[in-house]
Amino acid sequence: MAREFTRADRVADAVKRILATLIQQEIGDPRVGMVNVNDVVVSRDLAIAKAYITFIGRDDDEKCAEGTVALNKAAGYLRSLLAKRLDLRTTPKLQFFYDKTPIRGQALSSLIDKALSEDQSRHPEQSTDGSDDTALPNKD
Repeated sequence: MAREFTRADRVADAVKRILATLIQQEIGDPRVGMVNVNDVVVSRDLAIAKAYITFIGRDDDEKCAEGTVALNKAAGYLRSLLAKRLDLRTTPKLQFFYDKTPIRGQALSSLIDKALSEDQSRHPEQSTDGSDDTALPNKD
């Protein structure tokens, strides 16, 4: 029977948890600010860890790019701190990538909510809870 999770998946989960606290506590660069580590993907040989991040409270792509550059410059320092907390022979090299997925998801969700409210205002006789008023009566 195959394993449920590979070693790379377990290492990626540990790196994600540790990176989230290290960035918050150890990086004092004002270009970075508040960071959310969305996902970490570690290569099968555990040589490279790609961290996908978003910046909380920032919508400007230019400032987010500056923050990503700052984190990539601090990657060596973060890697050394990560090595002290992980019990691995070699610590993966860190690469940071700005992830727009949560921002796109919020935009799509707001568009869906807007379309639903417009549809509800055009057809107020239909209920929004999914129950159908034209259902067959109960046969008691």
